[in-house]
Amino acid sequence: MSGIPLGVLDLVPISSGSTAAEALRNTIDLAQQTERFGYTRYWFAEHHLNAGVAGASPAVVLALTASATSTIRIGSGAVQLGHRTALSTVEEFGLIDALHPGRLDLGLGRSGGRPPGQPAGPPTTTTPVVDGRAPNGLKIPPRFSHEHLIGSPRFLLQQQLLRQPGAGPQDYGEQVDDILALLRGDHRSADGIEAHAVPGEGADVQVWILGSSGGQSADVAGRNGLRFAANYHVSPATVLEAAEGYRAAFQPSDHLDKPYVSVSADVVVAEDDATARELATGYGLWVRSIRTAEGAIPFPTPQQARAHAWTQADRALVADRVDTQFVGSPGRVADQLEQLHEATGADELIITTITHDHADRVRSYQLLAEEWQRR
Repeated sequence: MSGIPLGVLDLVPISSGSTAAEALRNTIDLAQQTERFGYTRYWFAEHHLNAGVAGASPAVVLALTASATSTIRIGSGAVQLGHRTALSTVEEFGLIDALHPGRLDLGLGRSGGRPPGQPAGPPTTTTPVVDGRAPNGLKIPPRFSHEHLIGSPRFLLQQQLLRQPGAGPQDYGEQVDDILALLRGDHRSADGIEAHAVPGEGADVQVWILGSSGGQSADVAGRNGLRFAANYHVSPATVLEAAEGYRAAFQPSDHLDKPYVSVSADVVVAEDDATARELATGYGLWVRSIRTAEGAIPFPTPQQARAHAWTQADRALVADRVDTQFVGSPGRVADQLEQLHEATGADELIITTITHDHADRVRSYQLLAEEWQRR
Protein backbone atom coordinates (compact mmCIF):
# COMPACT_ATOMS: atom_id res chain seq x y z
CA MET A 1 0.00 0.00 0.00
CA SER A 2 2.99 2.33 0.03
CA GLY A 3 1.93 3.14 -3.56
CA ILE A 4 -1.09 4.97 -2.11
CA PRO A 5 0.24 8.25 -0.68
CA LEU A 6 -0.72 9.45 2.78
CA GLY A 7 -1.24 13.12 3.59
CA VAL A 8 -2.07 15.07 6.74
CA LEU A 9 -5.06 17.27 7.60
CA ASP A 10 -4.42 19.54 10.58
CA LEU A 11 -7.03 21.62 12.40
CA VAL A 12 -4.35 23.09 14.70
CA PRO A 13 -6.16 21.71 17.74
CA ILE A 14 -5.79 23.29 21.16
CA SER A 15 -5.70 20.78 24.02
CA SER A 16 -7.27 21.49 27.40
CA GLY A 17 -4.83 23.42 29.56
CA SER A 18 -2.92 24.63 26.50
CA THR A 19 -2.88 27.77 24.33
CA ALA A 20 -3.20 28.73 20.69
CA ALA A 21 0.50 29.64 20.63
CA GLU A 22 1.47 26.17 21.82
CA ALA A 23 -0.90 24.60 19.28
CA LEU A 24 0.80 26.52 16.47
CA ARG A 25 4.26 25.47 17.64
CA ASN A 26 3.04 21.87 17.77
CA THR A 27 1.67 22.17 14.24
CA ILE A 28 5.00 23.34 12.85
CA ASP A 29 6.75 20.50 14.66
CA LEU A 30 4.24 17.96 13.35
CA ALA A 31 4.70 19.22 9.79
CA GLN A 32 8.45 18.79 10.10
CA GLN A 33 8.05 15.33 11.59
CA THR A 34 5.54 14.07 9.02
CA GLU A 35 7.75 15.38 6.24
CA ARG A 36 10.47 13.15 7.66
CA PHE A 37 8.05 10.20 8.01
CA GLY A 38 7.23 10.34 4.28
CA TYR A 39 3.79 11.99 4.17
CA THR A 40 3.24 13.71 0.84
CA ARG A 41 1.13 16.76 1.76
CA TYR A 42 0.09 18.77 4.80
CA TRP A 43 -3.23 20.60 4.74
CA PHE A 44 -4.82 23.09 7.11
CA ALA A 45 -8.57 23.26 7.70
CA GLU A 46 -10.43 26.52 8.27
CA HIS A 47 -12.68 26.93 11.32
CA HIS A 48 -13.89 29.97 13.23
CA LEU A 49 -15.13 30.80 16.75
CA ASN A 50 -13.86 27.53 18.21
CA ALA A 51 -12.06 27.56 21.56
CA GLY A 52 -10.36 24.28 20.71
CA VAL A 53 -9.17 25.00 17.15
CA ALA A 54 -6.55 27.59 16.18
CA GLY A 55 -6.59 27.04 12.40
CA ALA A 56 -8.67 30.09 11.49
CA SER A 57 -6.60 31.09 8.47
CA PRO A 58 -5.06 28.31 6.34
CA ALA A 59 -3.02 30.74 4.25
CA VAL A 60 -1.34 32.28 7.29
CA VAL A 61 -0.55 28.97 8.95
CA LEU A 62 0.74 27.33 5.79
CA ALA A 63 2.98 30.35 5.13
CA LEU A 64 4.56 29.81 8.54
CA THR A 65 4.86 26.08 7.92
CA ALA A 66 6.35 26.52 4.45
CA SER A 67 9.36 28.26 5.96
CA ALA A 68 9.88 25.41 8.43
CA THR A 69 9.69 22.56 5.86
CA SER A 70 11.28 21.93 2.48
CA THR A 71 9.72 19.06 0.50
CA ILE A 72 6.23 18.21 1.77
CA ARG A 73 3.38 19.83 -0.18
CA ILE A 74 1.39 22.28 1.92
CA GLY A 75 -2.06 23.69 1.42
CA SER A 76 -5.62 24.38 2.48
CA GLY A 77 -8.14 21.75 3.30
CA ALA A 78 -10.01 23.97 2.63
CA VAL A 79 -10.30 27.71 2.11
CA GLN A 80 -14.00 28.38 2.73
CA LEU A 81 -15.17 30.50 -0.19
CA GLY A 82 -18.53 31.56 1.24
CA HIS A 83 -16.97 34.59 2.93
CA ARG A 84 -14.01 35.25 0.62
CA THR A 85 -13.44 36.61 -2.87
CA ALA A 86 -11.67 34.89 -5.73
CA LEU A 87 -9.10 37.69 -5.94
CA SER A 88 -8.13 37.67 -2.26
CA THR A 89 -7.71 33.89 -2.38
CA VAL A 90 -5.49 33.94 -5.48
CA GLU A 91 -3.39 36.83 -4.15
CA GLU A 92 -2.78 35.15 -0.78
CA PHE A 93 -1.64 31.88 -2.33
CA GLY A 94 0.30 33.77 -4.98
CA LEU A 95 2.28 35.52 -2.23
CA ILE A 96 3.27 32.20 -0.68
CA ASP A 97 4.01 30.58 -4.03
CA ALA A 98 6.38 33.44 -4.87
CA LEU A 99 8.74 32.23 -2.12
CA HIS A 100 7.84 28.52 -2.11
CA PRO A 101 7.04 27.69 -5.75
CA GLY A 102 5.62 24.31 -6.71
CA ARG A 103 4.64 23.20 -3.20
CA LEU A 104 1.17 24.68 -2.71
CA ASP A 105 -2.24 22.97 -2.80
CA LEU A 106 -5.15 25.38 -3.04
CA GLY A 107 -8.04 23.39 -1.62
CA LEU A 108 -11.39 25.12 -2.09
CA GLY A 109 -14.51 24.44 -0.07
CA ARG A 110 -17.99 25.84 0.30
CA SER A 111 -19.38 27.38 3.47
CA GLY A 112 -22.71 28.70 4.58
CA GLY A 113 -25.00 25.67 4.53
CA ARG A 114 -26.29 23.18 1.97
CA PRO A 115 -26.26 24.45 -1.64
CA PRO A 116 -29.49 24.67 -3.64
CA GLY A 117 -30.61 21.34 -4.99
CA GLN A 118 -28.55 19.18 -2.62
CA PRO A 119 -30.76 16.59 -0.95
CA ALA A 120 -31.07 16.30 2.82
CA GLY A 121 -32.30 12.70 2.69
CA PRO A 122 -30.43 9.40 2.47
CA PRO A 123 -27.21 9.33 0.45
CA THR A 124 -27.58 8.34 -3.19
CA THR A 125 -25.00 5.86 -4.45
CA THR A 126 -24.93 2.97 -6.90
CA THR A 127 -22.82 1.00 -4.43
CA PRO A 128 -25.10 -1.28 -2.41
CA VAL A 129 -24.97 -0.45 1.30
CA VAL A 130 -26.49 -3.26 3.38
CA ASP A 131 -26.92 -2.99 7.15
CA GLY A 132 -24.64 0.05 7.20
CA ARG A 133 -21.80 -1.60 5.32
CA ALA A 134 -20.31 -1.26 1.85
CA PRO A 135 -19.73 -4.56 -0.02
CA ASN A 136 -16.18 -4.81 1.39
CA GLY A 137 -17.35 -4.16 4.96
CA LEU A 138 -16.55 -0.44 5.26
CA LYS A 139 -18.98 1.17 7.70
CA ILE A 140 -21.37 3.62 6.04
CA PRO A 141 -23.63 5.09 8.73
CA PRO A 142 -26.90 6.97 8.18
CA ARG A 143 -26.61 10.56 6.98
CA PHE A 144 -26.23 13.12 9.75
CA SER A 145 -28.41 16.23 9.45
CA HIS A 146 -26.65 19.56 9.99
CA GLU A 147 -29.85 21.61 9.81
CA HIS A 148 -29.81 22.43 13.55
CA LEU A 149 -26.23 23.70 13.22
CA ILE A 150 -26.92 25.87 10.18
CA GLY A 151 -29.81 27.53 11.96
CA SER A 152 -28.08 27.96 15.31
CA PRO A 153 -27.43 31.45 16.73
CA ARG A 154 -23.70 30.75 16.86
CA PHE A 155 -23.55 29.79 13.18
CA LEU A 156 -25.57 32.85 12.17
CA LEU A 157 -23.26 35.08 14.22
CA GLN A 158 -20.25 33.51 12.54
CA GLN A 159 -21.66 34.28 9.11
CA GLN A 160 -22.42 37.82 10.20
CA LEU A 161 -18.88 38.40 11.48
CA LEU A 162 -17.21 36.86 8.40
CA ARG A 163 -19.09 38.95 5.81
CA GLN A 164 -19.34 42.64 5.14
CA PRO A 165 -22.79 44.06 6.01
CA GLY A 166 -25.27 43.29 3.26
CA ALA A 167 -22.84 41.06 1.36
CA GLY A 168 -23.85 37.65 0.07
CA PRO A 169 -21.73 34.76 -1.18
CA GLN A 170 -21.00 34.39 -4.87
CA ASP A 171 -22.23 31.22 -6.58
CA TYR A 172 -19.62 28.60 -5.75
CA GLY A 173 -19.14 27.35 -9.29
CA GLU A 174 -18.71 30.90 -10.62
CA GLN A 175 -16.23 31.68 -7.87
CA VAL A 176 -14.10 28.65 -8.73
CA ASP A 177 -14.22 29.70 -12.41
CA ASP A 178 -12.94 33.15 -11.41
CA ILE A 179 -10.10 31.65 -9.36
CA LEU A 180 -9.00 29.45 -12.25
CA ALA A 181 -9.16 32.37 -14.67
CA LEU A 182 -7.11 34.61 -12.36
CA LEU A 183 -4.49 31.89 -11.97
CA ARG A 184 -4.33 31.42 -15.75
CA GLY A 185 -4.23 35.16 -16.40
CA ASP A 186 -7.25 35.28 -18.72
CA HIS A 187 -9.90 36.74 -16.40
CA ARG A 188 -12.29 39.15 -18.12
CA SER A 189 -15.25 41.05 -16.75
CA ALA A 190 -18.61 40.90 -18.48
CA ASP A 191 -17.67 44.06 -20.42
CA GLY A 192 -14.22 42.75 -21.35
CA ILE A 193 -11.97 44.41 -18.75
CA GLU A 194 -8.91 42.34 -17.90
CA ALA A 195 -7.89 41.52 -14.32
CA HIS A 196 -4.36 40.39 -13.49
CA ALA A 197 -3.55 39.18 -9.96
CA VAL A 198 0.01 40.04 -8.97
CA PRO A 199 1.13 37.97 -7.18
CA GLY A 200 -1.06 35.03 -8.15
CA GLU A 201 -1.23 34.94 -11.92
CA GLY A 202 0.78 31.96 -13.15
CA ALA A 203 1.32 30.63 -9.62
CA ASP A 204 2.32 26.96 -9.62
CA VAL A 205 -0.47 25.81 -7.29
CA GLN A 206 -2.44 22.56 -7.44
CA VAL A 207 -6.16 23.31 -7.19
CA TRP A 208 -8.40 20.88 -5.30
CA ILE A 209 -12.12 20.89 -4.54
CA LEU A 210 -13.23 19.46 -1.21
CA GLY A 211 -16.72 18.04 -0.82
CA SER A 212 -18.87 15.94 1.46
CA SER A 213 -21.49 14.74 -1.01
CA GLY A 214 -22.21 14.13 -4.68
CA GLY A 215 -23.69 17.61 -5.05
CA GLN A 216 -22.34 20.94 -6.22
CA SER A 217 -18.72 20.54 -5.06
CA ALA A 218 -18.31 17.16 -6.78
CA ASP A 219 -19.89 18.56 -9.94
CA VAL A 220 -17.66 21.66 -9.96
CA ALA A 221 -14.53 19.53 -9.46
CA GLY A 222 -15.51 17.13 -12.22
CA ARG A 223 -16.63 19.78 -14.69
CA ASN A 224 -13.31 21.62 -14.33
CA GLY A 225 -11.16 18.49 -14.38
CA LEU A 226 -9.74 19.23 -10.91
CA ARG A 227 -8.61 16.95 -8.10
CA PHE A 228 -11.31 16.13 -5.54
CA ALA A 229 -11.10 15.33 -1.82
CA ALA A 230 -14.02 13.37 -0.36
CA ASN A 231 -14.70 13.68 3.32
CA TYR A 232 -15.07 10.38 5.23
CA HIS A 233 -13.87 11.72 8.57
CA VAL A 234 -16.67 14.30 8.88
CA SER A 235 -19.39 12.86 6.64
CA PRO A 236 -18.83 9.09 6.39
CA ALA A 237 -22.40 8.53 5.23
CA THR A 238 -21.84 10.35 1.96
CA VAL A 239 -18.27 9.45 0.98
CA LEU A 240 -19.36 6.92 -1.66
CA GLU A 241 -21.81 9.28 -3.34
CA ALA A 242 -19.21 12.07 -3.26
CA ALA A 243 -16.59 9.99 -5.07
CA GLU A 244 -19.17 8.64 -7.53
CA GLY A 245 -20.63 12.07 -8.24
CA TYR A 246 -17.20 13.50 -8.97
CA ARG A 247 -16.21 10.67 -11.29
CA ALA A 248 -19.53 10.88 -13.14
CA ALA A 249 -19.06 14.62 -13.72
CA PHE A 250 -15.36 14.45 -14.61
CA GLN A 251 -14.15 16.00 -17.86
CA PRO A 252 -10.46 15.83 -18.84
CA SER A 253 -8.61 19.14 -18.54
CA ASP A 254 -5.15 20.67 -18.68
CA HIS A 255 -4.87 19.70 -15.00
CA LEU A 256 -5.87 16.03 -15.27
CA ASP A 257 -6.69 13.46 -17.91
CA LYS A 258 -8.61 11.22 -15.49
CA PRO A 259 -10.30 11.60 -12.08
CA TYR A 260 -8.12 11.88 -8.99
CA VAL A 261 -9.69 11.37 -5.56
CA SER A 262 -8.33 11.73 -2.06
CA VAL A 263 -10.35 10.48 0.93
CA SER A 264 -9.94 11.64 4.53
CA ALA A 265 -10.02 9.47 7.65
CA ASP A 266 -9.86 10.22 11.37
CA VAL A 267 -7.17 8.01 12.90
CA VAL A 268 -5.46 7.29 16.23
CA VAL A 269 -2.60 4.78 16.27
CA ALA A 270 -0.59 3.47 19.22
CA GLU A 271 1.58 0.45 19.91
CA ASP A 272 -1.49 -1.59 20.87
CA ASP A 273 -5.27 -1.35 20.62
CA ALA A 274 -5.85 -0.59 24.30
CA THR A 275 -3.43 2.34 24.32
CA ALA A 276 -4.93 3.75 21.14
CA ARG A 277 -8.46 3.55 22.58
CA GLU A 278 -7.28 5.42 25.67
CA LEU A 279 -5.73 8.18 23.55
CA ALA A 280 -8.97 8.48 21.54
CA THR A 281 -11.23 8.71 24.59
CA GLY A 282 -11.75 12.47 24.25
CA TYR A 283 -12.86 12.32 20.64
CA GLY A 284 -16.57 11.70 21.26
CA LEU A 285 -16.87 14.59 23.70
CA TRP A 286 -15.01 16.86 21.30
CA VAL A 287 -17.35 15.93 18.42
CA ARG A 288 -20.34 16.47 20.72
CA SER A 289 -19.23 20.06 21.37
CA ILE A 290 -19.21 20.75 17.62
CA ARG A 291 -22.55 19.12 16.94
CA THR A 292 -24.37 20.88 19.76
CA ALA A 293 -23.33 24.18 18.10
CA GLU A 294 -21.18 24.98 21.12
CA GLY A 295 -18.06 25.02 18.97
CA ALA A 296 -15.09 22.72 19.33
CA ILE A 297 -13.89 22.64 22.91
CA PRO A 298 -10.21 22.29 23.81
CA PHE A 299 -9.46 18.62 23.27
CA PRO A 300 -10.04 16.89 26.62
CA THR A 301 -7.86 14.43 28.48
CA PRO A 302 -9.21 10.89 28.77
CA GLN A 303 -10.04 11.62 32.41
CA GLN A 304 -12.01 14.75 31.52
CA ALA A 305 -13.89 12.88 28.82
CA ARG A 306 -14.82 10.02 31.14
CA ALA A 307 -16.23 12.51 33.65
CA HIS A 308 -18.96 13.56 31.19
CA ALA A 309 -22.41 12.12 31.96
CA TRP A 310 -23.42 10.75 28.57
CA THR A 311 -27.08 10.63 27.58
CA GLN A 312 -28.59 8.50 24.83
CA ALA A 313 -29.11 11.68 22.83
CA ASP A 314 -25.41 12.52 23.22
CA ARG A 315 -24.35 9.12 21.97
CA ALA A 316 -26.70 9.27 18.99
CA LEU A 317 -25.38 12.74 18.12
CA VAL A 318 -21.80 11.51 17.67
CA ALA A 319 -22.30 7.84 16.74
CA ASP A 320 -21.47 8.13 13.04
CA ARG A 321 -18.18 9.92 13.76
CA VAL A 322 -17.09 7.73 16.67
CA ASP A 323 -18.00 4.51 14.87
CA THR A 324 -15.96 5.46 11.80
CA GLN A 325 -12.84 6.67 13.58
CA PHE A 326 -9.99 4.21 12.96
CA VAL A 327 -8.39 3.47 16.34
CA GLY A 328 -5.89 0.78 17.22
CA SER A 329 -2.50 -0.76 16.57
CA PRO A 330 -0.64 0.07 13.35
CA GLY A 331 -1.76 -3.16 11.72
CA ARG A 332 -5.42 -2.74 12.66
CA VAL A 333 -5.63 0.85 11.43
CA ALA A 334 -3.72 0.12 8.21
CA ASP A 335 -6.21 -2.68 7.50
CA GLN A 336 -9.08 -0.23 7.94
CA LEU A 337 -7.43 2.32 5.67
CA GLU A 338 -6.97 -0.35 3.02
CA GLN A 339 -10.69 -1.08 3.33
CA LEU A 340 -11.49 2.63 2.89
CA HIS A 341 -9.21 2.78 -0.13
CA GLU A 342 -10.83 -0.27 -1.70
CA ALA A 343 -14.40 0.94 -1.14
CA THR A 344 -13.81 4.44 -2.52
CA GLY A 345 -11.12 3.77 -5.13
CA ALA A 346 -9.08 6.57 -3.55
CA ASP A 347 -5.85 7.62 -5.23
CA GLU A 348 -4.53 8.80 -1.88
CA LEU A 349 -5.65 9.14 1.74
CA ILE A 350 -5.60 12.15 4.03
CA ILE A 351 -5.09 11.38 7.72
CA THR A 352 -6.31 13.60 10.55
CA THR A 353 -5.36 12.74 14.12
CA ILE A 354 -6.08 14.54 17.39
CA THR A 355 -4.86 13.46 20.80
CA HIS A 356 -4.49 15.49 23.97
CA ASP A 357 -0.70 15.17 24.12
CA HIS A 358 1.37 16.29 21.18
CA ALA A 359 3.89 13.47 21.55
CA ASP A 360 1.12 10.88 21.19
CA ARG A 361 -0.10 12.60 18.03
CA VAL A 362 3.35 12.60 16.48
CA ARG A 363 3.83 8.95 17.45
CA SER A 364 0.49 8.02 15.85
CA TYR A 365 1.58 9.45 12.51
CA GLN A 366 4.99 7.78 12.79
CA LEU A 367 3.60 4.33 13.57
CA LEU A 368 1.11 4.54 10.72
CA ALA A 369 3.74 5.66 8.21
CA GLU A 370 6.07 2.82 9.18
CA GLU A 371 3.30 0.23 8.86
CA TRP A 372 2.08 1.68 5.55
CA GLN A 373 5.55 1.55 4.04
CA ARG A 374 5.91 -2.11 4.99
CA ARG A 375 2.84 -3.10 2.96
